[in-house]
Amino acid sequence: MTDDAIEHRRLIVAGTGIAGLTAAIYAARSNNDPLVLEGDEPGGQLTLTSEVENYPGFPEGLSGPDLINKMKEQASQFGSDLEHGIVTAVEGDERPFRVELRDGTVYTCDAFIAASGASARTLGVPGEDELMGYGVSTCATCDGAFFRGEDMLVVGGGDAAMEEAHFLTKFADTVYIAHRREEFRAEDYWIDKVEKKVESGEIEIMRNTELLEIHGSAEDGVDHVTLAQNNDGYPSENLDEDGTETFDFDVGAVFMAIGHTPNTDYLEGTDVELDETGYIVAKGGKGGGQTATDVEGIFGAGDVVDYHYQQAVTAAGMGCKAAIDADEYLEDLPEVEAESEAAAEADD
Repeated sequence: MTDDAIEHRRLIVAGTGIAGLTAAIYAARSNNDPLVLEGDEPGGQLTLTSEVENYPGFPEGLSGPDLINKMKEQASQFGSDLEHGIVTAVEGDERPFRVELRDGTVYTCDAFIAASGASARTLGVPGEDELMGYGVSTCATCDGAFFRGEDMLVVGGGDAAMEEAHFLTKFADTVYIAHRREEFRAEDYWIDKVEKKVESGEIEIMRNTELLEIHGSAEDGVDHVTLAQNNDGYPSENLDEDGTETFDFDVGAVFMAIGHTPNTDYLEGTDVELDETGYIVAKGGKGGGQTATDVEGIFGAGDVVDYHYQQAVTAAGMGCKAAIDADEYLEDLPEVEAESEAAAEADD
C-alpha cells in the first residue's frame, strides 16, 4: 500500500449508474468486496428520466431514480460498500493501482472498473434544468413514447439529432429540428433518411435557428419554447442584429441531441486507450475479457465505453461482463503475485 492510501480494496468500481451498480452486484456476489464510488452525477443519466418503461421486469414502469435506488439497495445487500467520491486520477503503471479522489482521499486496489458514464451535453438555457425529466430529455428512445401526439423539438445537427428526430416520428405529430447553422454535420445516410420524413410531412427543419428558452412547469411539462433565427446562422450571437428574429414556438417536448462527453479524464494518465472523443476502447470480441482495456486489471463498462446504444439494459449487461472479467482477473492474480515473488527470491 502506498504511504498516503487510507485503505486497500480488492476491487473499486467508479460510478453508480446502471453499469456500475450491476458490476457491484455481481462483484459482491463473487466475494470481491467492491468499493463503489458515487461521483458528481449520482445514479447517472437514468436519474433524469421520470419514467422507465423499457427495462425488463417492470411492466408497469418505474422512475429512473427508483430503479437506481433499488439497485443500490441490492448492491449493498450483497456486500458492496457505496461511498461518495469523485475519482480524479488512477495510476495504472504499478500494482496495486492508486486511486485518488477529489477530496484528496487515496485508495489502492487490485482491479478497477470504470463505469463513470458519459454526460449529455446541454445548452444551459433558462428552463432546461428545471424541466429536465418533465418534457426536456437527452434520450429519445428513453422518453419519446411519453409525448405521443405532441409536437416535439430536437436540438442539434449531427448524426444523433437526425437519428433521434427520425425515431421520434413514431410518436410525434410533427418533429422539428432546430440547427444553428445552414449545413448539417450529420452523415449523408442520416440526412437522406430525415429528408424522406420531411417529404412525408413528419419532420420540419428549422435551419439557422437556436433555442433560447424553454417554458413550462414540472406539473404540466413543456408549454412552448423561445427560438431565434438568422439566415447567416448562430443567431444567439447576433440577437441585436436586424436580421435576427426571436419568436415563441409551441412544442410539448424538447430533446437535446448535441452529443455526450465521456467521464474519462481520470484515465488520461494511464495506458488505457481512449478514442479521439475520450471513450474507453475496450477489447470487445467473443469470449471473456470483452470489457478489458490495454491495462491489465482495468475494465470499462456502460456509456463510458458505449457511445452507440446508450441504454440502461445494455449498460447493465456490460456491467455484468466487467464484474465477471474482473473476477477472472482477480482469481489469477494471487498466482501471478506468487510467481513474481518466487522469481525474486530465486534472483537473490
